[in-house]
Amino acid sequence: MENKRQPVELADIFKASGDNFLQTHNLCPDQLKAFHAIENCRTAALGGHTDQCDKCGYTKQSYNSCRNRHCPKCQFTKKVQWVDKLAANLPPVRHFHIVFTIPDCLNALFYINQAKAYGLLFKAAGRALLQCAANPKLIGAQAGAVGVLHTWGQTLVYHPHIHMIVPAGGLSDDQMEWVPSPKKFFLPVKLLSGVFRGILCRLLEQAIEKGEIRLPDDTSGFAMLKALCYLKNWVVYCQKPFAGPEGIIRYLGNYTHRVAISNHRIESFENEKVTFNYKDYKTGGTKKSLSLEINEFVRRFLQHVLPCGFYKIRYFGILALCNMKSKLETCFSLIENKTYFSVLEGLNSFEVLRIVTGKDPVCCPKCQKGKMVPRSIDIGRLVPG
Repeated sequence: MENKRQPVELADIFKASGDNFLQTHNLCPDQLKAFHAIENCRTAALGGHTDQCDKCGYTKQSYNSCRNRHCPKCQFTKKVQWVDKLAANLPPVRHFHIVFTIPDCLNALFYINQAKAYGLLFKAAGRALLQCAANPKLIGAQAGAVGVLHTWGQTLVYHPHIHMIVPAGGLSDDQMEWVPSPKKFFLPVKLLSGVFRGILCRLLEQAIEKGEIRLPDDTSGFAMLKALCYLKNWVVYCQKPFAGPEGIIRYLGNYTHRVAISNHRIESFENEKVTFNYKDYKTGGTKKSLSLEINEFVRRFLQHVLPCGFYKIRYFGILALCNMKSKLETCFSLIENKTYFSVLEGLNSFEVLRIVTGKDPVCCPKCQKGKMVPRSIDIGRLVPG
């Protein structure tokens, strides 16, 4: 028995692959934990409870969520509350969407050193952004950003990159004024790309020399990788700015707390093949379909399970948590625009769903008058992640 919302879910595919996949693939503990959490999410395996309507007596069985951060069914409430809170803490100005990505020649190095390499990717992107913004010939101000790590492309291939939301401007060094950035771009992307490449290569080289990062077996030294890196043009993508809290919330909702693939993208699962849709950005974002053998689909998904305890969202510059009560408050006082106020902070999950969906989650689905209240509880084993 289980609770389902989509005809085909990721959990169905994991259950079907089952022992065959686990016997033929070596998974790390974090991947194995995510695998079992997703396949058991909202099923009797994790326990549950029975709700009964206090008016008509209708009963409904509900099962516990796995709460694993890689599960596509366990992120919604957490996401909307986090987005709402962050939107209230962002300066009330236009914001840019900037993406820092690495060339594929570094993929193997990153995959075998995930926690350390992803941390250096964050550090390099943050340093490059803040360093360029502080240049008097560019903006000449203390900038800020919120970065979100993604490790996948639309077809689930391994593709580490960082999405950043960046306020269009910064705080002057004397903290006496807000310095706006150019209207059409935040920083010259070619310059930003070059600085980002230089900082990341230097950080990687230092980590390798200290023994904090190991090289792939087919790589004799970092000099070879570095040469390949400098043969490629590193592209930092900067989207046109969006204005207002609505635009910010839409952006954050699309990129934070996202997992490698959501259930609604899965079109079918037949004859040991999984078909899902994706956007082909090489053809202007055209929607296409791709079919993969079940084991290949599961393998691709599990590539994107993050190391335990790794923070995939980080804050930089004036948006860093240590500056919340100082520099960020100064920015709000200097910018004479309407600010966004949080409406979901401090609410429980039922209250959040009621506001966001416009529906009462405890209303009886049969009589539409009573409230569903717990009648019995079967405490199961939760598998957080």
